[in-house]
Amino acid sequence: MGSIRVLVADDHPVFRYGMRAILGAEPDTEIVGEATDGVEAVTLAAELRPDVILMDINMPGVNGIEATRWITEANPDTGILMLTMFEDDDSVFAAIRAGARGYVLKGADGEETIRAIRAVAGGEAIFGPTVARRLKSHFTQSELTSQPFPELTERERDILALIARGYTNTAVADCLYLSPKTVRNYVSSIFAKLGVHDRAQAIIRAREAGLGRESP
Repeated sequence: MGSIRVLVADDHPVFRYGMRAILGAEPDTEIVGEATDGVEAVTLAAELRPDVILMDINMPGVNGIEATRWITEANPDTGILMLTMFEDDDSVFAAIRAGARGYVLKGADGEETIRAIRAVAGGEAIFGPTVARRLKSHFTQSELTSQPFPELTERERDILALIARGYTNTAVADCLYLSPKTVRNYVSSIFAKLGVHDRAQAIIRAREAGLGRESP
């Protein structure tokens, strides 16, 4: 397996310098580009196709949340980790709903940041306890709305509905014209957002919310 290709999107030069030092010292990670605002992050994500993007939430012009939405819609294989000062920042929650797979606190040490990057590159989602509780609360409230699982993106809801109908990852990929890797990444994100540990639990949650009842 090759190096994990990382794009750093942050408008603070000192932070980008620190990331270059941390990632440059690891044999399995490399920085392939740096962006100083949301528009540049979207452009470089399309050009460079990084495995992981470290995305600052607060950047001039287009912010990290909107940039995340654009990037994940265009290329869902890209794992985005939000950079934030506080775990309970409302923006973190909004970014996760926009498609980010987790977040890294700006005060985290290098080892923790590297661990998060590797996890997201492997298709996992990284949520701390505060955000996880809010996601769970959001899920509970969604049962009272006409749109189930508002914490999921539209694509994630489509995939969850197919899973609830018994589709395998391969069948989902064929149905939605996605790669198997992309589907696996989506499924990992769905499990994390719903707070479930396996496919069976996800199917139960989905069917309780009315998804997957129609015949294929």
